[in-house]
Amino acid sequence: MARPSSPRLLSSFLGDRLALSCRPLLLRSAVPGSRRVAYQATRTLCNLVDILFNRRSWDDAPENNPRRLRPGKVSPRLSVPNHIQLPPYVNSRQRPGVTNGPEIHDEKGIECMRASGKLAAQVLKFAGTLVKPGITTDEIDKAVHQMIVDNGAYPSPLGYCGYPKSVCTSVNECICHGIPDSRPLEDGDIINIDVTVYLNGYHGDTSATFLCGDVDDEAKKLVQVTKECLDKAISICAPGVEIKRIGRTIQDHADKFKFGVVRHFVGHGVGKVFHAEPVVLHFRNNEWGRMMLNQTFTIEPMLTLGSINPVMWSDDWTAVTEDGSLSAQFEHTILITEDGPEILTQC
Repeated sequence: MARPSSPRLLSSFLGDRLALSCRPLLLRSAVPGSRRVAYQATRTLCNLVDILFNRRSWDDAPENNPRRLRPGKVSPRLSVPNHIQLPPYVNSRQRPGVTNGPEIHDEKGIECMRASGKLAAQVLKFAGTLVKPGITTDEIDKAVHQMIVDNGAYPSPLGYCGYPKSVCTSVNECICHGIPDSRPLEDGDIINIDVTVYLNGYHGDTSATFLCGDVDDEAKKLVQVTKECLDKAISICAPGVEIKRIGRTIQDHADKFKFGVVRHFVGHGVGKVFHAEPVVLHFRNNEWGRMMLNQTFTIEPMLTLGSINPVMWSDDWTAVTEDGSLSAQFEHTILITEDGPEILTQC
């Protein structure tokens, strides 16, 4: 599940007067002599965010363009058995923030991360088998939810900052954080399914984009190249490597095919907490930081056929491309070992 990052324009305009909110829209500000500072925008600022961040126009609204993705009906939140361990942010008045410092693990922690990563991978693989014309994303959510709780885990997105479902399903032009609903998948769709599980106190986070029915060659190429970007980025990871090399590697490969790389959502540290440092940018950048032994984080590039600018729906979660162009994403949780990267979310 991607962590949101916003343009510096917002941070300099809104400054530190922003109050903490339930849904984090992270506004990063570079202050001379200090480290990066993250802020969160309240829902009351959503119109301002639309103007500065999303640049939404009336002509771009889905209700005015029958070819665009439209919101469906969202069913009630699913229940979780009482014996399942809950993440600290569930049913808590404390708003989950981004933990300072990386997720570094001892041997026990590494084994727990392997277990949560393996389960997340198994759930994602199962979810992919459900993708076919006619199935609704709500049905996928229910099946994923059941498999997670049957394995003694908690679906991490459920209740995180108010998110109402157990998985994210992002169809066609949806970049990320699509809420499962009543819309049936159609022949030719592409869909990203983003699974995170909380098992024995550790999160495993992964996603993949699946083809639904007969998908055109352009969409297939986008999906293929996005997966290649992730694989190439993972391959350069090792202790001491600069984290910014991830973004350069992804951008270099995407540029060969003239695909856009989304900048507003990033990878992140993951482990005992859902979102931690480092911020993993998927485009060329000059951010500081190096990978550390026994560290875990996600890499989750999002590529588009057209505009890389997101438009946020009124649900305050669903981010779609500004021009309605297709978007694809792949994600893994990786562990930095002495021998290089270990992909935790594969089976």
